[in-house]
Amino acid sequence: MQLSHPPLIILTGPTAVGKTKLSIRLAKELDGEIISADSMQVYRGMDIGTAKIRPEETEGIPHHLIDILDPKEPFDVVQFQTLGREKIQEILDREHMPIVVGGTGFYIQALLYDIDFSEENAPSLRSELEKLAETAEGRDKLVEELRRVDPDSLEKIHPNNIKRVIRAVEYYRIHGAPISRHNEVQREKEPPYDSRYFVLTDDRAKLYARIEQRVDQMLEEGLVEEVRRLVAQGLTREHISMQGIGYKEILDCLEGKCDLDTAVRTLKLNTRHFAKRQITWFRREREVIWLDRSSLTDDDMIMHEIRKYLDGLKVSANQ
Repeated sequence: MQLSHPPLIILTGPTAVGKTKLSIRLAKELDGEIISADSMQVYRGMDIGTAKIRPEETEGIPHHLIDILDPKEPFDVVQFQTLGREKIQEILDREHMPIVVGGTGFYIQALLYDIDFSEENAPSLRSELEKLAETAEGRDKLVEELRRVDPDSLEKIHPNNIKRVIRAVEYYRIHGAPISRHNEVQREKEPPYDSRYFVLTDDRAKLYARIEQRVDQMLEEGLVEEVRRLVAQGLTREHISMQGIGYKEILDCLEGKCDLDTAVRTLKLNTRHFAKRQITWFRREREVIWLDRSSLTDDDMIMHEIRKYLDGLKVSANQ
């Protein structure tokens, strides 16, 4: 006998807020397994720049959707949704608790609200838009088109996230309606899971200080060498994996477009902006449970707060 609405826990928040350590503790307490909702940690060999959890840090907790692709392969929300659903069911079949952890809000939304992407299927149009996006002028044209036909989407999509810009323009050209409206309709559907959506946050100054510290640590651990190795393997800025924060900035340095100090300053700035966009995204989501480190000052207090919302969650019909 299966549950009609199986349980799902989401633990998310901006980069560097401390999700990883807390997720391990949560998984241990709930006999859970972790599914990564990170668009970059899927790539093998991209460890430092993605702040990927090390094997010794997992404390025996299974982690899924990490190190599953070569960096030359593309990865998008549709693939994540498919793989994420499969992993959730596998974890439930083991009568463990599925815990989705990561900061890619669009991926989480796709799982949580069961958004249907099946209508988007026009390979020739997608190819045309991707070709247009190969130049800076073409990218600007796509952004302006999206601004004209679907300004609501552009509020949520950074102009540099050209994949999502292309997807939104493509949807409008096919259906004559904004993808933002489509997504709102999808979100009104009955959710497929009995979920608890926790967002970990903190005072902005403290968060930015941790971001600065994390970038410095990445450099000490060999971020520049990691990017240099990826370039030697044939990776370029055209690959989706190399467009991630931490990789594109160091790549600029290696290509002689700036010195290392400038690249690091840009990396820190871009990461701060990314964290700000993440917080904005989560504020727009519904039924979110905020866990603010400004008032919940240690993980014991945070765990106590989380437990208040876990009553009724069952991983099998026999519980």
